[in-house]
Amino acid sequence: MEPSGGGSMNGGLSQQRYMGVTEPISTAGPSDADWASTRQLEECVRGLGPQGSREEEVRREEVLGRLDELVNVWAKLVSRKKGLNEEYVREARCKIFTFGSYRLGVHGPGADIDTLCVGPCYVTREEDFFVELHELLLKTEGVTELHTVPDAHVPVMSFEFNGIPIDLLYARLPLWVIPEELDILQDSILQNVDEQSVRSLNGCRVTDRILRLVPNMEHFRTTLRYVKLWAKRRGVYSNVIGFLGGVNWALLVARICQLYPNAVPSVLLSRFFRVYKQWRWPNPVMLCAIEEGPLGLPVWDPRKNPRDRSHLMPIITPTYPCQNSSFNVSSSTLRVMTEEFKRGDGVCDSLEAKSLEWGRLFEPFAFFESYKNYLQIDITAGDEEEMRVWKGWVESRLRQLILKVEKDTFGMLQCHPHPNGFHDASKKVQVCSFFVALQRKQGTQTPSAPFDMCHTIAEFKHSVMQYQMWKQSMKIHVSHVRPKQIPAYVFPNGVRPVRAPRGAGLGGRGGSGAGLLGPPGAAEGGGRASAESPEASSRGGVPVTPPSEVQVSAEDRDSEEAELSPPENSSGGGAGAGGNINSGGSSTKRAADGLLLGAGPVSLKRVRVELRSES
Repeated sequence: MEPSGGGSMNGGLSQQRYMGVTEPISTAGPSDADWASTRQLEECVRGLGPQGSREEEVRREEVLGRLDELVNVWAKLVSRKKGLNEEYVREARCKIFTFGSYRLGVHGPGADIDTLCVGPCYVTREEDFFVELHELLLKTEGVTELHTVPDAHVPVMSFEFNGIPIDLLYARLPLWVIPEELDILQDSILQNVDEQSVRSLNGCRVTDRILRLVPNMEHFRTTLRYVKLWAKRRGVYSNVIGFLGGVNWALLVARICQLYPNAVPSVLLSRFFRVYKQWRWPNPVMLCAIEEGPLGLPVWDPRKNPRDRSHLMPIITPTYPCQNSSFNVSSSTLRVMTEEFKRGDGVCDSLEAKSLEWGRLFEPFAFFESYKNYLQIDITAGDEEEMRVWKGWVESRLRQLILKVEKDTFGMLQCHPHPNGFHDASKKVQVCSFFVALQRKQGTQTPSAPFDMCHTIAEFKHSVMQYQMWKQSMKIHVSHVRPKQIPAYVFPNGVRPVRAPRGAGLGGRGGSGAGLLGPPGAAEGGGRASAESPEASSRGGVPVTPPSEVQVSAEDRDSEEAELSPPENSSGGGAGAGGNINSGGSSTKRAADGLLLGAGPVSLKRVRVELRSES
C-alpha cells in the first residue's frame, strides 16, 4: 500500500530497524526485467544531452584546491592585519566545504559548485569576506565574473575560476582557530553563530545528512540525476519562482530510496511518480524525525507556528534546525507539479506494459503551445551587468505576482510560470522576457463581476520598483499575449513551431495515450486540439474564443497609467504574429479562457478581467 503522506513528528524504536520515519513499502530486490529496464533508462538519458568529461572533473578538483589555498592566504592576511600574535597567524586558516549537486555527485557539465568557507571569529563577513577576499579574488589570475550579494537571505559571492562557476558562502564560527578536522554535522557547531552563518552551514549539513540517510548511495545518485533531468525538461525545476530546486528534488528522491531500499533506478524512478502522485499534501515529506534540539533554534512545526501551517508542499530538511525547504511553492505551481507527477506515473505504467519507451518521460513540455493566455513580462537594462542584477531581482518577484493573481481572483485564475527568461539578441539594448501562462481553475463558477487585473499588475510593478539598485535604464513592461504573439526568440533557433491543423489532436479520442501525452491538466482519454485554434480546449478544458491583445505598461517608474488597445483588424479574431497591438479602435470586449478585457486607452484602474467562457 502506498503512503498517503506524512510521518510521525517523533522517532521511536522502530527507526533503529530502517531508514526513515515509516517502514519501507517494499524490500524486494530487483528482477532481471528491472535490471534490463535500468539499462534502457541509462541508454536513453545518455542520448538526451552532453555528459561530463573526466577532464572537467579534474579541472573542478584543481579549482577547489586553489580556492582552499587562497582562503588560507586570506585568513593569514586578515589575522596579521588585525594585530594577532605570530602563533595565531601561523594557525590562521579557513576550511572549504562543498554542498549541493556537486557534493551529492549529481552535477552536470558546466554546473556551478556550491562552496562554503568556514572561518574563525575574527574574520567578519561584512568587512573581510565581502571586501578583503573580494579584492584578493580580483587580483587572482583565472577569476572572472566576480559578483557579490551581501544582502541576500544567504549572502553569497559568485565568480568563475578557470571557467568553473563558483558560489561561495561564508560561515563565521566562535573559534579563534579552525581545527583541521572540523565536523560540521555536530549540532554544537551552531552554538553562538549568527543567522546567516546558520543558513550557510545548513547547506552543507543537509547535503551530508541526505547521503547518510539513503540505503544505497549509488542508486540514489543515479535516480536523482534522472529526476533532475525530467524536472528541467518538463519545466518544473526552479525554486525561485515556486517550483522545486536541487535540494528539494534530492529530499524527495531520498525518501523514495528509503521506501524501496533494494530497488534499482528504473524502479525507484517509477515509484517516485507513483508515490508523489498520491501524496496528500500538505503532509510533510521527512527523512527522519524532527527534533527540537538543545540550542532553542526554531524548527518547522505547524502545531506551534501559524506560518508553517500555510505551507502547501512541505519538504523538511533532515538536520537541526529542521525547516521546510519548499516554502516558495504556491497553489498554482503545486497544481502543475501534481499534474506532472500524474503524467510521469502514467508514462511509467505504459512502460511496464511495453507500450512506450523511456524517452517519452523526458519529452519537453510544450509551454507555449499549451495555453490560450499568457502574461509577458519584458525587462530592459543598459548593459549586461545591469541586466544580470535586474533580471535576478525581477525573477525573484515573479512568485509574488503569482500569489497576487491567486489572491486577487479568489483562486479562480491559476498561473503556470515558465522557469526561464528569454533574451532577445536582435535588440541593441539588453532585453529579457518572462512568461506566465493563465487559465481558469476547473470547476469554478462564473463570477458575478469581473476581476480587476490591473490593480494586481500595478502592485507587482510597485514591488519591483522598490529595487535598491534601480537605475533609470531599468524598465519593465507587462502585456497579455496569445500564442500567436509569442516572440520567435523564445523557440529553439528562433523558429516558431509549425501550427497544427485546426482541431488536430495528438492522439485518438479515448486512446490509451491521449491524456497521457498531453500537457498537465489535459483531460484524460481525449485528444488535444491545436493550442491556437479557437475550437481548441484550453488547458482547463474550456472552449474559448480569441482574446483582445493587451499591453499593461510599467515602463515609467512613477506612472500608474496603461494602454489597452485592440489589435488591427480586431474583428478578424486578433492580430497575427506581426499585428500592431497598439493601434486604436472602437472599444470591444471578448471572452477568452476567462479573460474579458476592455479596449481603448484607459487608466490602469479600469482594466477588468472576467473569468468566464462563451458557450
